[in-house]
Amino acid sequence: MTAIEVTGRRQQQAWADKVLPPVEEVRPGLWSIPVPMGPNPLRYVLVYALATPDGGLALIDVGWPSDESWDALVAGIRGTDHDITDVHTVAVTHLHPDHFGLVPRLLEHTDAELWMHRDDARHLRYHSDDEIERQLDAARAELRDLGAPPDVADLGFIDFVRLPDGRTIDRELTGDAPLEVDGWNLRAIWTPGHTPGHLCFADDDAGVIFTGDHLLPRISPNVGTNPMQNDSPLADYLISLANTEKMRDHEALPSHEYRFRGLGARVAGMLAHHEDRFAEITEAVVARPGSTAWEITQAVTWSRPFADLNLTMKRLALRETDAHLLVLRERGVLTATEPGRLSDEATEPGRWYPAPVPEHRAAERPAAGGPALST
Repeated sequence: MTAIEVTGRRQQQAWADKVLPPVEEVRPGLWSIPVPMGPNPLRYVLVYALATPDGGLALIDVGWPSDESWDALVAGIRGTDHDITDVHTVAVTHLHPDHFGLVPRLLEHTDAELWMHRDDARHLRYHSDDEIERQLDAARAELRDLGAPPDVADLGFIDFVRLPDGRTIDRELTGDAPLEVDGWNLRAIWTPGHTPGHLCFADDDAGVIFTGDHLLPRISPNVGTNPMQNDSPLADYLISLANTEKMRDHEALPSHEYRFRGLGARVAGMLAHHEDRFAEITEAVVARPGSTAWEITQAVTWSRPFADLNLTMKRLALRETDAHLLVLRERGVLTATEPGRLSDEATEPGRWYPAPVPEHRAAERPAAGGPALST
């Protein structure tokens, strides 16, 4: 399989050295600005700034909600010979706080227009603590349904990033749409999977595609189930990958790690990765039919030993396994019992089994002791 070509060499070296990469002008009037994101393995998010003929700036994402991140964003914009007050547009790839988190603080300095896909923007309507707690209650119940033990299922309160009172997303995008950014030929590409409303942005004239978290050069994004997701997020993601593959001649400008070329190769690699994962999960179910999603998660391999993962990473791993199980059920490979609610705090979790072989295919099975004979 053809490997990708790393184009962000300084970014790659900085990644290896565990330091922030420099602000770089990727194309005339287009800069990548690294914004740190605290104690996170990804370390920073790459914000992109696009100069417009009126002297202003459009941003793609803004960064993590912290003082350190804000200071880095302000300094990075100054490095482009602009000021934070020059920002007039923010196009958000998706709702996660390392991409959207600084929006409220940015709005204290400029009345920038906010653009986001409708399917992520709707979650900004959870303004009250009660509404957020209802979302978390649903998440806790789902984790119990997947067989998670109490310490994993017991999510504490998480304060969602919220817009200031009275503020809304100015333009809720749907599907694929052109973006009116003067001096650029930008368009949005809907790539659900990592979130329901994840967007990539492409400029065919500049030959670039801003891939957000949809495609990264080295790791796969987390695609898992949760109350804010679509019914089968991994099925959405696999379709999105196929759509992205059409952009194979563009340079990829991701939100993490470093720039690269070879979208076709990267998509092929990601599709192969997920097929390997489907096979491994299927083998785990065949070996132990009746397993819960939690038990299957512990039975498959991860980048680190599962026992060494912290609670957040264990939840993400469980959600990711669940997303694969749902696709395997859709394919007719596996089947599952529905979870049963015993009480508000107790659940009989769903259990997974190999799907019965249809009668018309049972005759195709090899006889015990050797392969089936062809006629």
